[in-house]
Amino acid sequence: MRTLCPNFNNEDGLETVLEVPVPDEMFSDIGCNAAMRWKNMRAWMKKPQTSNGGENTGSNSNDHFMLLLKLVGSPLIPLHVQTCNTLTTPINNGCIEASTAKYIVQQYLAAMGGLTALNSVNSMYAIGQLKMVSSDIQQANGDDTLDTKRGTNVELGGFVLWQKNPDFWFLELVVSGCKISAGCDGKVAWSQSSTHPSQASKGPPKPLRRLFQGLDPRSTASLFLSAVCIGEKSINNEECFILKLEISPDILSIQSTPNTEIVHHRIWGCFSQRTGLLIQFEDTKLVRMKNTSSSSSAAATNDENIYWETNIESTLEDYRCIDGINIAHGGRTSATIYRYGRSLNHRAKIDETWRIEEVDFNITGLSLDCFLPPADLFKSEILVEDDEPAIII
Repeated sequence: MRTLCPNFNNEDGLETVLEVPVPDEMFSDIGCNAAMRWKNMRAWMKKPQTSNGGENTGSNSNDHFMLLLKLVGSPLIPLHVQTCNTLTTPINNGCIEASTAKYIVQQYLAAMGGLTALNSVNSMYAIGQLKMVSSDIQQANGDDTLDTKRGTNVELGGFVLWQKNPDFWFLELVVSGCKISAGCDGKVAWSQSSTHPSQASKGPPKPLRRLFQGLDPRSTASLFLSAVCIGEKSINNEECFILKLEISPDILSIQSTPNTEIVHHRIWGCFSQRTGLLIQFEDTKLVRMKNTSSSSSAAATNDENIYWETNIESTLEDYRCIDGINIAHGGRTSATIYRYGRSLNHRAKIDETWRIEEVDFNITGLSLDCFLPPADLFKSEILVEDDEPAIII
């Protein structure tokens, strides 16, 4: 991956360190020579925005890809994970399914390096590259068919992720001409992109889903301590236990808005019976966009509402030991978003293949100032358009 930008104005000048390293393949595809490539990349990062947050040259296809990029690149888990609590809760408290899940989590902690090694970590960072393939799927006579208007697009990119226990994290992700920044300062989670202004996430601070893709074992263990074991399945010839977590209605109601309702959010984790490692992480969410145009006296019907259903499934692989802790260095994520209601059905899918290039722990000099939200975050309220499921991202 490329991490430095040469100084074309002064051959003897210092090179500029890129905030987000980019893959060599991505760099070579955006110009005929080095100077043109860096010029195009700078233009990407400085795309002007209109007053409503869209690009001056924006298009529906760009907005569509940005929605999919947010869906797979920076989704959140709607639980405030308490990593400060002990992870050695009694196993025999509760039903057999809950007790089994706690036992599986203890085996997972041991497989990831043990509590002593995990408790020694107070911060981390990771650099990775990814490849995304997006496509539209239309429903015709009950069958899924590829939309020939948009077809399939392959995009390359890279990301940098910083985390400081327990609730501070910051992500920067660049894919082709799109950039996403997201973070949490311990009080509020937020996100912004090259096409939209800063936006806060409703409710208490939430962890980044990407951290549960083999990068944060403590948060993963804390998340599944409240799960139940529902069975077994085979993933890539690996026999796994399935742990399921249902987000409570009280938590979902806090994150809903006057115009939206989170109907359900479920999380699954598949842990290897042989190694104890997390092999697959999956979550699904259903959001109902309430009909605000009808009168208050009229009873709303199902046809008057729009539903957004998302499913994200990540398969983790290539575990390597870093300072005594097992970290997944590669994997694949498949995300599907399905919109239905008001006689309009539409489904889109995006697949991501990711690889961690560099990871380290206990970063010297990583202060809380590194996780401050953008200055314009609190100048605007959380807005959810009728046609855009901002709350599901």
